Amino acid sequence: TSSHTRVGILNNPSSKIKEDNTAIARGILAAFLTQNNSNLKSFLSKLSKEETAKSLAAGTKIDKFLIPGMDGNAFEKKYNTLGLDSIKTHQMFCQEVLKLLPGQMAVISNGR
Repeated sequence: TSSHTRVGILNNPSSKIKEDNTAIARGILAAFLTQNNSNLKSFLSKLSKEETAKSLAAGTKIDKFLIPGMDGNAFEKKYNTLGLDSIKTHQMFCQEVLKLLPGQMAVISNGR
């Protein structure tokens, strides 16, 4: 959030939601819930890189991607306790309320 912009993320996966294919989604949610804006922006930039996704898929732990200044303890605690239910809730909202197809992306402005 800033005086000009607010950003939020809803997950709308196209595949079955499992622990091993939600590392980035859970990392994003945990960061939103535990980090300040400047650290959040830097961390999200790092998570959005293709090489990060490949590394996580290969088994690298997400804590290897934390940036200096992040509250690593708060992040790891939230990441490790964040269940798949929140992602399933996001998916349900996207598909039932927003009428998006699985995996379809959208930008919502001003709550519409």
